[in-house]
Amino acid sequence: MLRKSKYNMKKRVLVVSSANMDFVMKVQKLPEAGQTIVESRSYNYVPGGKGANAAVALARLGGDCIFCCRLGSDTHAKRLKELYVDNHIDVRFIKHDRLHPTGLASIIVEENGDNRIIVYPGANRELSSDDIEDAFTCLPDAVFIQFEIPDSAVIVATQFAKRRNIPVFIDAGPARPDYPLDKLSRLEVISPNETECFALTGVLPNNSENCLRAASILMQKVDTKYVVIKLGGRGAYIHDGKYSQLVPTYEGEVVDTTAAGDAFSAALTLEYLKSGDILHSVKYANVVGTMVVGKAGASTSLPTEAEVDEFIRSRRIAL
Repeated sequence: MLRKSKYNMKKRVLVVSSANMDFVMKVQKLPEAGQTIVESRSYNYVPGGKGANAAVALARLGGDCIFCCRLGSDTHAKRLKELYVDNHIDVRFIKHDRLHPTGLASIIVEENGDNRIIVYPGANRELSSDDIEDAFTCLPDAVFIQFEIPDSAVIVATQFAKRRNIPVFIDAGPARPDYPLDKLSRLEVISPNETECFALTGVLPNNSENCLRAASILMQKVDTKYVVIKLGGRGAYIHDGKYSQLVPTYEGEVVDTTAAGDAFSAALTLEYLKSGDILHSVKYANVVGTMVVGKAGASTSLPTEAEVDEFIRSRRIAL
């Protein structure tokens, strides 16, 4: 029997991160303090969580995704796991916690597509080093991590990866000023959005000069090959310690920005594993981000590899 070459095989990405059920509320405007409003728009329960969004994105984009997380033992957990299985995600390393509920995110989406999110971590806070060490037996090509799990879990995951010479990609959200970046082992890419960048560096990347300042500060705080700052409608900023480049995004309707950053980072990770070209990978990730913001919801908005290819062809985008 002929065997596929390593180049043609699917890239195996271990996602060590969070899973939530999202309670999504669509509103025309936010209420003032003490005000009650009656809203005519809809609400819904939608599978989400930064890690789950990234895992589904990776699987739909053609990656071999393994998900390490903690769910509760409740109806939300059952629905979430069914979604992962339906998307061909390896769920062997998902643990069910009997003492803590599945994580919940309350998401308010305004008419212009902006969102505000409150997360109740639940079982996500219980992800342990033993859970993560067990997951590394899948022998991944890369590890993808976010900050919706305990600091200790993130640190341990980077340490396990370093010992095995596995590249680490971090989507730095949610971020806070005192996050122990200096305790993380070597990273391939760290990718915060504007708000997360400000939290981690004290610099808002609102122009080219401040993007460079923020990226330089991150390079001093964490051992990483690349900093990629997600700038929303402006695109993304790449910095490698010597050179920098702003990569514009693509035009499209903004319906809901939920999961766009997670999908961007997942797409960047997978494309970088295939090509080794950070500029090409960011351009591809910009396409995916543009597609995600054009649809409502988290997992419901994530495109397939074929849909991305068609988007690129129809718009004659050069990557």
